[in-house]
Amino acid sequence: MASSEVSRHLLFQSHMATKGTCTSSQLSDDEQKVKRENVRSLSMCGHVGFESLPDQLVNRSIQQGFCFNILCVGETGIGKSTLIDTLFNTNFEDCESSHFYPHVRLKAQTYELQESNVRLKLTVVNTVGFGDQINKEESYQPIVDYIDAQFEAYLQEELKIKRSLFNYHDSRIHVCLYFISPTGHSLKTLDLLTMKSLDSKVNIIPVIAKADAISKTELQKFKIKLMSELVSNGVQIYQFPTDDETIAKINASMNGHLPFAVVGSMEEVKVGNKMVKARQYPWGVVQVENESHCDFVKLREMLICTNMEDLREQTHTRHYELYRRCKLEEMGFKDMGPENKPVSLQETYEAKRHEIYGERQRKEEEMKQMFVQRVKEKEAILKEAERELQAKFEHLKRVHHEERLKLEEKRKLLEEEIIAFSRKKAACEIYQNQYFAASGSTLKKDKDRKNSNYM
Repeated sequence: MASSEVSRHLLFQSHMATKGTCTSSQLSDDEQKVKRENVRSLSMCGHVGFESLPDQLVNRSIQQGFCFNILCVGETGIGKSTLIDTLFNTNFEDCESSHFYPHVRLKAQTYELQESNVRLKLTVVNTVGFGDQINKEESYQPIVDYIDAQFEAYLQEELKIKRSLFNYHDSRIHVCLYFISPTGHSLKTLDLLTMKSLDSKVNIIPVIAKADAISKTELQKFKIKLMSELVSNGVQIYQFPTDDETIAKINASMNGHLPFAVVGSMEEVKVGNKMVKARQYPWGVVQVENESHCDFVKLREMLICTNMEDLREQTHTRHYELYRRCKLEEMGFKDMGPENKPVSLQETYEAKRHEIYGERQRKEEEMKQMFVQRVKEKEAILKEAERELQAKFEHLKRVHHEERLKLEEKRKLLEEEIIAFSRKKAACEIYQNQYFAASGSTLKKDKDRKNSNYM
């Protein structure tokens, strides 16, 4: 871990400590008990006004607006975009996806919605190409990486010295709508692997898409089988909370209807005297908002009207806190010491500083030893090369000397041959001159004899 990251984490913990936001794990049970005993309950003699705090919180929340991020996981063409359009009663104008993407990629689009005086920044993340590859082994990994990347971005913003969480666009996924094909048989291996990889990172709500493709009897059996498979494989799906008395009854009832069998459609069909959202078939009409036809109304009620804030809270307090804790533990931070005693920030900082310093010293020593060893190895190689070059030089020098001696001998022989040749040439020239002189005298005598005969 880099020292800058350590400093940022330590500064964040220090800042939280100065604000008095210590968690219960940072205090011993005895200290917490003493603190509770020291709190006194008093009765007031008149009106003060802090009863308006909930109204102040509501007004501030309305002014700030809300954000909600939905992850839609399912095969191409299963009806993800249509269901989102139907849930929020608007056309998001998402283009159709192809079945021929080589890899799974996540496509996030953010929209500004307003209902009455409440503003909602909605982000819909779609899994493009999920389940379309021949090798589906890595189909869910890009989804896991995307969720972790949003957690990491929020953690880095939270750890800044100068934070701006008030204006920060929270991109953490609050709910995952997992679309299951209406096969009527069982979950695919890809579905189980994906949900098992995501259940500790996001709130999963399984939905059976295109539920009008299966009969009611088969649908009920399919739901029971799906829930049995999820339980037997240890997949934790989101359970609607039952701790609030006002919604405990309806949430407990809706937990029994999971997974929701839904039908989505933005097409309006006239049924009786009114126009309703439905799907028109040759054999009849499937009404989207008719609870006897599908569970769309139940999903909308649970997802948007009743438990949206709980989904946001669960994302922050459960999934993000788990990610944050694992990250800090990887970096060496902990709340309790070896003897199960609380560890202060200063102790953690000093221990981490000594650990990093010792690690740096150890690595420096290893690098020095490695450098010395490599220098020695290089010197040995150079000396060996030098010896080889010297031996080669001596050999070449000896060969050169021998060649020179041979050339000297050949030169002497050549000079002797030249001298002998010169001598022979001189002798030949003498013999030739004598011959020419003798021949000349003989010719003169013959000429004189001829002339005397004529006379």
